[in-house]
Amino acid sequence: MKPVVLTIGLLTLSNVFMTFAWYAHLKTLYTKPWVIAALVSWGIALFEYLLQVPANRIGFTVLNVAQLKILQEVITLSVFVPFAYFYLKEPLKLDYLWAALCILGAVYFVFRSKLGL
Repeated sequence: MKPVVLTIGLLTLSNVFMTFAWYAHLKTLYTKPWVIAALVSWGIALFEYLLQVPANRIGFTVLNVAQLKILQEVITLSVFVPFAYFYLKEPLKLDYLWAALCILGAVYFVFRSKLGL
């Protein structure tokens, strides 16, 4: 499997865990003390790191650090928007579109040398 494809897959799975670790407690543990939410979040975050660290190591064989970071931001927004809408029942906003367009600009500038632009 190509390193970029494997990196994207691992970072996507990692990001699902990260999003749940950072935000799911707002819905499921909001009545519990913050310490409980933090411990549960840390437990979930462990799985994030078990995927994210190898993803970045694999990705670094073909991408530079800036490209890895922007790739992560694209994946973060791609995972967060559906999570916020479906799980947290947040309304969709045009702000998500504007944020995506800004990240698309970042993708262009960071990857343009790889694309020969």
